[in-house]
Amino acid sequence: MDYTDRLQRLAIHDERLDVADFGDVMGDPTTLDPKTMALARVAALVSVGGAAPSFGAHVDAAVSAGSTAAEIVDMLVGVIPIVGLPRAVAAAPKIALALGHDLEVDVVGDPAVARRVGRRAGDGGDLTAAT
Repeated sequence: MDYTDRLQRLAIHDERLDVADFGDVMGDPTTLDPKTMALARVAALVSVGGAAPSFGAHVDAAVSAGSTAAEIVDMLVGVIPIVGLPRAVAAAPKIALALGHDLEVDVVGDPAVARRVGRRAGDGGDLTAAT
């Protein structure tokens, strides 16, 4: 089935839709390369406010497909005009955690962040309650 058939079946919500028509959900159902598909899936998670475990799985898939952390962050910034800043802000810590960064720990020693949340740099505590 070519892309026009897929698009038409999706557009009319064809009752004959079959998962086999669209390929393995985690596979390569399109002409997009695996890296681009993985970034698109992370972008989709941003748009729907995906859960942290989903971000973990799909960010891992993006990295495995060749995406760098910088490219994933660029994707996040790139979708802000579409999804809005609040969605991107909500996704940022989930993406950071999936990339191996605990933002709570990483920023607690930053004086600028400490001032923003009303703490002294390095005093620890739960930043999520203050932000």
